[in-house]
Parts: sequence; structure tokens; C-alpha cells
Amino acid sequence: MFGPDATLAPALIARRLTVDACYDRCHEMVREHSRSFALSSRFLPYAKRRAVWAAYAFCRTADDIVDRRSPAPERLAAIDAWEQQLLAAYDGRATDPIFIAFADAVQRFGIPIEPALDLLRGSRMDITVDRYATFEALCAYCYLVASTVGVMMLPVLGSVTDDALPYAVQLGRAMQITNILRDVGEDAELGRIYLPAEDLARFSYTEHDVFEHTIDRRFVTLMQFQIERARTLYHDAEPGIALLMPESRYAVRLALHLYRGILGAIEANGYNVFTMRAFVPMRAKMTTALGLFLRG
Repeated sequence: MFGPDATLAPALIARRLTVDACYDRCHEMVREHSRSFALSSRFLPYAKRRAVWAAYAFCRTADDIVDRRSPAPERLAAIDAWEQQLLAAYDGRATDPIFIAFADAVQRFGIPIEPALDLLRGSRMDITVDRYATFEALCAYCYLVASTVGVMMLPVLGSVTDDALPYAVQLGRAMQITNILRDVGEDAELGRIYLPAEDLARFSYTEHDVFEHTIDRRFVTLMQFQIERARTLYHDAEPGIALLMPESRYAVRLALHLYRGILGAIEANGYNVFTMRAFVPMRAKMTTALGLFLRG
């Protein structure tokens, strides 16, 4: 008559409602900022889905802090404050809605703190470092800001073997390289050039060309080179999906395919990443989702 919660203490019921509301806030952030992750996460079991939302909200907020148009010391101080909230979440003292949800996910799945701290190290690099000399240096940065997300989520997704971790790292790198290629123009407006200097030199394309939004044969071949590099990373990461728990595989495979689709959108836009934003339309996303489902 009274439902399953009738015997629970009122304080426990209130706490559950509070945590649910915090997860809902995280879900709102996912829906607002990433339709691809919103779609792919829907295919995870309920508890795993919510943990992914909380992790996304933590990472997204750090990214938003980095992109504020305020002096670097203020943004660094904000990242420091966000890190203190993270530490409080792991100590059971979370007060921010995002960290209340994230702390619940940590408790349920044993999400390690080290990759979360590494991600914030990467956020600080976004504020203090705006050039990368080599692809190797860029990959180290990509690990901090993207591969760490895969490391955090691996306990949530679950794996059937201990060998899944390197694939998660590789997928994070692939997704971050995709972000970098999509956002060349936006980053240039903020004074950042993430394309490795060695690759700019290889194709005789200069920083001045980036800031002038020059699209010519040099830029096209540079972008083609980077896109094929990213596709190789996706190819190398994909076998790791089979190492995840069965209930997690479809969601991750869908996320990989949707994100990889951004590379095709860049090509379809004639490599204009300065005034056109590459994205996968919702109809194409649904077609991809259905095709993957039918292929099992």
C-alpha cells in the first residue's frame, strides 16, 4: 500500500531524493552539451548511466572553467577550488550537486581519484600551455584531458579482463584529437593552436595561416593527415569494446561511431573548421544507432 520506501527512515528517503536530483542536474548538462553522449548513455543500465552523467558533469565543468574569458590566475584558482570539491567528494563531504552525484557513483563503482586529479592537471595545461611541439607531447596532453575519462569510467562499465585499460586510453586520445580537429577555429580565437608544430612545418602551414583562417591545399593535406591519424586511433581502440561487460558494449560502440563521424563531417564541410562546426545530424545518429543494433 505504501510502496517499497514506506519502511525507510525519512532522512534516508530525503537523501535519496537529493541524490536523484543531483543526478538529474548532471543529466541536464549532458543533454545540453553533448547529444552524442546523451544518446549513447541511454543504452547503459540505469546505475551505470547515471554514473556516466556525473563523470561528464565533473569534466564538463572543468572544461567550462578553462574556457572562461577571464585572466589565467582566476581560472587556475577556480580549477583549484574545483579540485577541493573533488577531494571533499572522496572524503564524504560533497556539497556541490555535481559532486554529490559523483560521490554516489564513486561509492557504487569504486571510481579511482587519480585519473580525476590527472584530468584537472590537464585543465591547468589548457590555461598555461597553448602550443605543442610534437604529436607525442600532444598525446600526453590528450591522456590527461580525455583518456582519464575512460580510466574513470572503466570500473563503471566493467570489464571481463584486466586488458581493457589500454584500449580505453586509446579511445580517449582518439576522441580528443577529434575535438581538436573540429575546434581549430574556436581554439585559434582563444590563442590556442593544438595542431603539433612539427606537423604544421611538415605541410608548410604556419601559425599565421591558422589565425588568418587560411584554407588551401596545405591545410587540406594537413587535416587529411590528422584525420587519418585519428581514425587509426579509433581502429586500434575498437577491439577493447569486446573486453567490456556485455551490457556496456553497445553504448561504448555507439559513442565511438558517433564521435568518429565528426571526422567525416569535417571532410563534408570541405575542411572548413574555422567558420563551420562539424557535427553528426540527429537523423544520422539514429541511423547509426539502428545499424549497430541490427548488426548485434
